Amino acid sequence: MALLDKVKANLILTHSEDDALIEGFIDAAISYAEGYQQLGTNFYSSHEMSKATEQGVIMLGTHFYESRDGSTGGFFNNDVRASDQVWKTVHLLLRMGKEWRV
Repeated sequence: MALLDKVKANLILTHSEDDALIEGFIDAAISYAEGYQQLGTNFYSSHEMSKATEQGVIMLGTHFYESRDGSTGGFFNNDVRASDQVWKTVHLLLRMGKEWRV
């Protein structure tokens, strides 16, 4: 299943009218993951994501979509703490998904 389909499933979204918008959010989430994991631009265009990183990208793409109107926590909870929890969880997943080398 493609990332677009996974993000839409997470959003419980069945129409395709926002697909281009969501794909932009997915691209931004992947770029964020690459930067956070210090992997370099376009790393995931030629490398497979771990399941943890993929879930972080799905959550972040979902968050970007739900918060596109400038709200802090998305559709279900407009609360700063909700947004903060999303970022904490995404960062945890991205740390878990990085292959650390010494």
